[in-house]
Amino acid sequence: MASSPVTQVDQMAAWRARKDARRATVQSKYTILGFISSGTYGRVYKARERDPPSKDSPFDVTVEPKLFAIKKFKPEKEGEVLTYTGISQSAIREIALNREIQHENVVALKEAILEDKSIYMVFEYAEHDFLQLIHHHSQVRRSIGLAVLKSLIHQLLNGLVYLHSVHILHRDLKPANILITASGVVKIGDLGLARLIYQPLQPLVQGDKVVVTIWYRAPELLLGAKHYNYAIDCWAVGCVFAEMIGLKPIFKGEEAKIDPKKNLPFQREQLGKIFDVLGPPDEKKWPDLTIMPEYNTLQTMNPSRWKASSLHRWWENHKLKGEAGYNLLATLFEYDPGKRLTAYQALHHAWFNEEPLPNHNVFFSTRETYPQRRISDDAPSMLGAPTASRPNSGTVHAGKPPIVNMPRKRQRIE
Repeated sequence: MASSPVTQVDQMAAWRARKDARRATVQSKYTILGFISSGTYGRVYKARERDPPSKDSPFDVTVEPKLFAIKKFKPEKEGEVLTYTGISQSAIREIALNREIQHENVVALKEAILEDKSIYMVFEYAEHDFLQLIHHHSQVRRSIGLAVLKSLIHQLLNGLVYLHSVHILHRDLKPANILITASGVVKIGDLGLARLIYQPLQPLVQGDKVVVTIWYRAPELLLGAKHYNYAIDCWAVGCVFAEMIGLKPIFKGEEAKIDPKKNLPFQREQLGKIFDVLGPPDEKKWPDLTIMPEYNTLQTMNPSRWKASSLHRWWENHKLKGEAGYNLLATLFEYDPGKRLTAYQALHHAWFNEEPLPNHNVFFSTRETYPQRRISDDAPSMLGAPTASRPNSGTVHAGKPPIVNMPRKRQRIE
């Protein structure tokens, strides 16, 4: 005799309960050490694995537990009431992209855990980031050394070449999203806004009307371009490069906010900050300028009142010698996306063949003591559990001999 539908439901519920009971939880696998930061989509915590895998050895070998960064996504909301509406599109996209990529200069995803209707992404941990280095050098009033600067930008480009080679557009490159391990390896992180650009399932502008933090946003985006490509990431690299030199954003404009009707405002001030340094765009050098959606609005700014580019003077004011480095920056700041340097071209630029050569360990040539990323106990704990004590700072220096041609793993995303 067939079992009743009610009995089948009860059996399924019991099976799910047994399965959930066997599933390892975040708390059972990791010790939460503290809060790192929060963003639009969730909070990030520092964690340590509880039971590191033992080494295959006849001797009693102690394995040092690894550190990880755990990103907990915020639950989706409907109105003012907290309602579980499923997994967010951003979370699905970030998990899907991170599971398919592997490169030395891109943050690695260890695992994704679904627990109590929350998503946890477990990433390898990095002790530093570009923004922290900028703040440190601003406080001590010393510029970042040329060897360190060159290694940082070279590894950043190395990671970006890989992402672009597997058709991933990052869309939010900025100092806070570019990490550095204690061993001096740069790691591009936070693919929350990243998109596949090779035959996307929907237009890039659909669902993400605003991309790239305002100070790092390319002019074609500021002028309302509906179709854009890898060039927006390369403009952002130029902005990061300049910020590592000047220790402050080179184009620091105030963002005009989106109105209640969700209309995208014209970013007049941000464009003005770019024109202050680069001069206004030239229609002869950028023929597609006239077909930009905001071209007519741009004319109300009277672009001709801005002087010619002062970028070379800015470069010399920061006491940087040689034309190769300036040429790299200037070509990353080409207004026309079609003429802007690609990540691959930038990685193989002549500047990286001049002494000092870039290094696998960005800290190889410096005796600078960099504090580790700050970890806070003040923010709400991730799982309601007490946080453990943790170190606040560390010293990084020394490393491998200079290596210019870094190996790049490539893996195609289908």
